[in-house]
Order: sequence, then C-alpha cells, then structure tokens
Amino acid sequence: MSTNQGHTGIAAPPNLRRGAAYFALLVLGALTGLAGALVQAGWFPGGLVLALLGAAALFYGGRVATGTTLGVGAPAVGWLIAVMLLTSTRPEGDFVFGAGTGSYVFLLGGMVAAVICATARKVPSPGPDSARPGK
Repeated sequence: MSTNQGHTGIAAPPNLRRGAAYFALLVLGALTGLAGALVQAGWFPGGLVLALLGAAALFYGGRVATGTTLGVGAPAVGWLIAVMLLTSTRPEGDFVFGAGTGSYVFLLGGMVAAVICATARKVPSPGPDSARPGK
C-alpha cells in the first residue's frame, strides 16, 4: 500500500508532468505578452482587443488544462515579466510601449483578465449521465 494516497497540495509528491505544464504555460505567457505588446499598438484598436483576448484565453486555458488556479498564475507571471521588461527604457532611449491610452489599457486589462480567470468559479464537469438528460 502506498503511503502517498490521499495527499494533495503541499503534501503531495512532485509531479514532473504538471511542473512541465506550468513551465510551458510560463513560456507561453511570456510569448503572449511579447506578441500582445507589438500587436496592441500596431493595429489599434483591433490589435488591443486581439492582444487582450489572446492573454485572457491563455489564462483561462491554463486553468482548464491544469484544473488549478496555478494554471492561471504561471502564464500570468510570464506575461507580466515580459510586459514589465518591455516597458523599461534602454540606454539609447528606445522602448516598446508608448505613453498612449492603449498601452495602459493593455497593461491593466491583462492584469484584470488574470485576476478574473484566477478567481472565477470552476465550471463543474458534466457527470457520466449528462448525455442522457431523461435518466
């Protein structure tokens, strides 16, 4: 009999597949932040909507794929790191984000999307008899 039965959370043994999934979500979050930073200003206002929808879809998809709120946190952290690195100026004076309204909406909108996805109620999974509503 295994001694790890019933352990969840911190007491659970490390799961390499789940760790790899969180790392992949972190990298996808960084790539989504980079792509969103470029698209939101390039095709304003449609690019802004596309960038925010892409980030929100990744955050929600991470939650559904892993079944945990950490599935939202991993891509959100990657997104935030990428976006914060892109907001800093370089010694030459170059930067990706301008001082326009669209940039602020992208920054705040992405953070709000992550919070909404992390705090939303978990959608219940259908039971085994859901295909037969009369039974």
